Amino acid sequence: MAQFTAGEDTLALEGAAAVRSAFHAIERMRARGAEGRGLSAGALDLLIRLSAVSDDGISIGELAQAAGVSSRNVTGLVDTLERDGLAERAADQRDRRSVLARITPAGLAWVESFRRPTQAAMAAVFRGFTPAEMTQLRHLCLRLVENQHRLDQYLSQADGTNTQP
Repeated sequence: MAQFTAGEDTLALEGAAAVRSAFHAIERMRARGAEGRGLSAGALDLLIRLSAVSDDGISIGELAQAAGVSSRNVTGLVDTLERDGLAERAADQRDRRSVLARITPAGLAWVESFRRPTQAAMAAVFRGFTPAEMTQLRHLCLRLVENQHRLDQYLSQADGTNTQP
């Protein structure tokens, strides 16, 4: 590491490496639970998001934006969830041109059966952390996300790829 940083401070790089390692540990746990139940991590994420929206559903575009992925990606994942009977498409009552995705009763049951073992696994991963440490960890991680978002916006403006109005 010292050679890479030319002898300069490595604390930020070490912090980034620690966050990356922690992320991978959590994702391995999450993926293990989802794949054992036949869903990819992306499909699981969408199913959980669908479980939190109204019974009317949510548009593919809104779901993609919330998940931070493309509409094309979400369309494929909704196809998979629909094929498995966990989600369905429904006409938007407010706009006949629009189609909404919504969770099915089988999807809700799937999420509920996944929830308890996931909570137990995450409790084990975070065993020994005090409530104050968990609160601080959450705060620090969200601050990292905010900083990255601001940096991404700045870089997009600097290189002319900013698509924001």
